[in-house]
Amino acid sequence: MDFSSIPHPAPVPGETRQQALADPGFGTLFSDHMVSIDWEEGKGWHNATVGPREPLSLDPATAVFHYAQEIFEGLKAYKQADGGIALFRPEENARRFNASADRLAMPNLPEELFLESIRQLVKADRDWFPSVDGGSLYLRPFMFASEAFLGVRPAKKYKFLVIASPAGNYFKSGAPAVSIWVSRNYTRAAPGGTGAAKCGGNYAASLVPQAEAIAKGHDQVVFLDAVEKKWIEELGGMNLFFVFDDGSVVTPPLTGTILPGITRDSLIQLLREEGLQVREEPYSIDQWRADATRGDLVETMACGTAAVVTPVGKVEGPDGAFTIGTGGPGQITSKLRERLVGIQRSEIADTHGWVMRID
Repeated sequence: MDFSSIPHPAPVPGETRQQALADPGFGTLFSDHMVSIDWEEGKGWHNATVGPREPLSLDPATAVFHYAQEIFEGLKAYKQADGGIALFRPEENARRFNASADRLAMPNLPEELFLESIRQLVKADRDWFPSVDGGSLYLRPFMFASEAFLGVRPAKKYKFLVIASPAGNYFKSGAPAVSIWVSRNYTRAAPGGTGAAKCGGNYAASLVPQAEAIAKGHDQVVFLDAVEKKWIEELGGMNLFFVFDDGSVVTPPLTGTILPGITRDSLIQLLREEGLQVREEPYSIDQWRADATRGDLVETMACGTAAVVTPVGKVEGPDGAFTIGTGGPGQITSKLRERLVGIQRSEIADTHGWVMRID
């Protein structure tokens, strides 16, 4: 599919852009352009456009407002050591996007069209890479039901868009390790629900417990399973790994209530290459506390596209608090983060074919 291009009538001036990129934060600064593609029943995907990022005009009866047919992805474009630009495993984002679409009764987007939309936007906004150490261009592809109607059925029209946000550090606390609050009153997803899909409703459900965590002085909330309320699932937006002193690592299994993270899958492979035994099995909050207290558990790390690999130092809940290891970054967590980031930026050899050059 060919993309039409609409020139931006008033892009952000270079000096203003550079000032903003000196401290971009996360998710509040946006580049000049966006990609838009439409889908309609009987017509399929059409009208692929790269144009100015601008507000959308939607009818009040647009289906997404009423029935929440909406999915999204998150990935980053990285500056390479030679000045080029690359993506990290974007084909996995394309596959997960379609898995989410299947769960929410939405049309699949051809993987190559997903990838080409990313290439188009990154090339249009290559001047928006932040100058801060570790900065990247965060990309947000998303799709929503755009048909105007009231009725509980899959929509017959959808809109796919991609926007870009220059990104710095995800966590604002600046602490060497993040602090976690255990949610006992709220769950993120239930068996048979949409936990494995990347849809906005999952994140909306996490906002109250996340606010509770922040109010108590923590960075993130960890959710337990919805049935027994004892098994650790994931954070508000990240998967978890538990590292033991015997060289083994545990991460909760993908049973349909946890988002299958691309960073998670990458870390499983890298950990095994480091000679560690990785087990995907249930791990309870009581085990977590007991193992950390005894010293058998030496590290816990959270991972995701936005935060990459982040050490967890402290855990607190209604039953009390405990510290992981020294309360700071552990050896395995630091090594894995360094290796993963090195691969993403082509500073370390990519032996897996994970990095896709686009410029």
